[in-house]
This record gives sequence, structure tokens and C-alpha cells, in this order.
Amino acid sequence: MISFDDFIKVEITVGKILSAEKVQETDKLLKLSVDFGNNTNDEQDTKVRTETTPALADSSTPFAKGETTPAFADSGTPFAKGETTPAFADSGTPFAKGDIRQIVSGIASYFPDPQMLVGKKCMFVTNIPPRTIKGLESNGMILAVSTEDGKFSLLEPNAEIPEGTRAR
Repeated sequence: MISFDDFIKVEITVGKILSAEKVQETDKLLKLSVDFGNNTNDEQDTKVRTETTPALADSSTPFAKGETTPAFADSGTPFAKGETTPAFADSGTPFAKGDIRQIVSGIASYFPDPQMLVGKKCMFVTNIPPRTIKGLESNGMILAVSTEDGKFSLLEPNAEIPEGTRAR
């Protein structure tokens, strides 16, 4: 059993899944790119991480530092059409809305098509140390429940709760 003082140290945060893909040579692992917004109170949490977003990892960045985003920017990317990209656009992160992290999770058997996770908001533990899983760094943990008879559910907040909101 853990103490209440230890429990309140756990940061449970709303994150929006930006991309999801199976980890090669595994049956259970998915690699997620998750936006934790910029609604956190801790200055360290608001720093944008420089990992390349998995969905775009094999392509070149569609725009350069200071370049105006193209017309497709209103198709789900965090920038509005015509918005100027931020100074870190050349740092390996093709876009940023807030704190974007890579999460590796053993939930692939529940999601035969990982793309069905894209756009979902889920609850994540965000203050655990990074862990390397199959050579990939994971910077958090998605929260889910399952039963002995195989029922499974991710913990999902109401749609109007923004990314970065922490459980209290």
C-alpha cells in the first residue's frame, strides 16, 4: 500500500493522441505521439520536447523556421492556416502545440488499427522517469482498465476537457 503523500505526487494529465503506430517486431506495443497542451502549471512541463512526431518521422518537415504554413494547415495540424511557424520548427519537431511526448504502450492487441486512437483524449501519468522499451524512449504511461475476461477501456475525459488538464 502507498501513502496518501506518495499518491498525490502522481501527475495524471489529459493528453490528445496525435499519431499511433505499431512498433516493428512486436505484437503488443504501440508508439504514440501525445500532445499534453500548455495548460500545465509547472514550467518544466510546458517545454516542447524535440522528439520527431512518429507519423512524420520518415518525411521531411513540410515547412521551415519562420515559413508560413501551407493551406493544408487547417486539416488538423495545430497551426492555423497562414500562421508563422515557431522558432523551434527546425529542431526536429515538425509542429508544436504544447508538450508533445512519445509514449510506448502495450495496448496493440486492443487496437488492430492504431489509427482509431488518433484524436482521442486519454489520461496519462506524466511525471514518471523516461523508460526505454524496444529501443524507443517512452515519456509517460497511458491509463486503462481491463477485466479478467478481456474487457478493456482507456480512461477518457469528456471532450471539452483540454489537453494538459491535470486530475485533482
